[in-house]
This record gives sequence, structure tokens and C-alpha cells, in this order.
Amino acid sequence: MRRIEKKSDSLIVQENLSYREGNGKQIAKLLRAEQNSICAYTEEYLGRADKADVEHFNPTLKNTDQDGYQNWFLVKAQWNTEKGHTARWLKYQPILHPTSEDLQERIVYSNGQYILSNEDDIEAKNLRSYLKLDDEQLDKARIYYIQRLKDDLALSGLTGQEFIDWRLASPVYKSTIYYIRAVEEELNVKVNFDLLEHT
Repeated sequence: MRRIEKKSDSLIVQENLSYREGNGKQIAKLLRAEQNSICAYTEEYLGRADKADVEHFNPTLKNTDQDGYQNWFLVKAQWNTEKGHTARWLKYQPILHPTSEDLQERIVYSNGQYILSNEDDIEAKNLRSYLKLDDEQLDKARIYYIQRLKDDLALSGLTGQEFIDWRLASPVYKSTIYYIRAVEEELNVKVNFDLLEHT
């Protein structure tokens, strides 16, 4: 998982959309665009056939006046289900927020896994457990994906940045770039989603 950056000019905020007032589908559509069809938690690609949910990070805020854009993330439905509801939320307090500026310093990516930079960091530990960022199957999927990407890069004759830019700019390959934090850290590149605007 990487730190999730919320947009100051989000249409969700500009249009004052409310989940409670039945704007869920529009919110999901706009979050999908903002997140470049990437699940906020697993960083897997959200294809047309993937069921995705507007996830309320703090479930106790759902359907209250305090619920809003900073609490909403588009995620794979299975991850939303496994995350659970209020009882599980209360079990993992205090917790680091997915938008926290220092998230990537406190939860470090290393060889396909997310580890704590400080084992005594309860907020970071709770976030990792709450969102199942230490899920073994997801770790393996990420490791295998990065290996395939490295194999393709080796065959391409391109630099890492050229290879990622080319894939992102290609209508054929743009959906093959996900696990963004792993890609950036393993290949020492920047995943520039602005390239998608030109395809």
C-alpha cells in the first residue's frame, strides 16, 4: 500500500456529493478515476468485471454528517468484506490513516512485503493488520507480478522508466501496471498516471 493522496480539487468535494443521500455510484465512479482504477488497499487493478465498493475507512462514520471524502476509498469488494465493520474497527485502535503524510516511512515496502519501520508503532501495526497488508497470498501475488515485470523489462531493451511510461501510454498495456508502490521501489521509477490522459 502507498499513501493515498486526496485531491484538493476533487469533483466529489466540488459537487458536495453525499453517500448518505444516494450518490454512491457517482462517488465510486469519481474515486475510480482519481485512483486510476487501482484498489486503494491492495493496489490491484480494478477491471470492469471486478466488483468494487466505496469503502468507509472508519465504519462508525458511515451515514453520519462526519462521513465524507477523506473517509472514502474505492477498494475490491472482497477486501471491503474482510476488513469488517465496527467491532473489528474498534479492535484496531489507535490506527494510522491511509492519507497520513508519513505512512510510507512507518510502513516500509521490502521484497514484496510491508514491514514496520518501528515494531512499537501501534498505529502503523494496527493499519497493517486492519487492512490485511500482511496477507501472505497478496504478498506472493505482488512478488510474482514484480518478477514478471522485471522479466518483461529485461526483454524490452528499455530503461525502467521508459518501459513503465510506454506501458502506461499504451491502451493495450496500461491496465498491466498496478502494485504501484512495489513497481516504483523495485524498479526505481515513477509511475506517471498523467500519461493515461493522452491515450
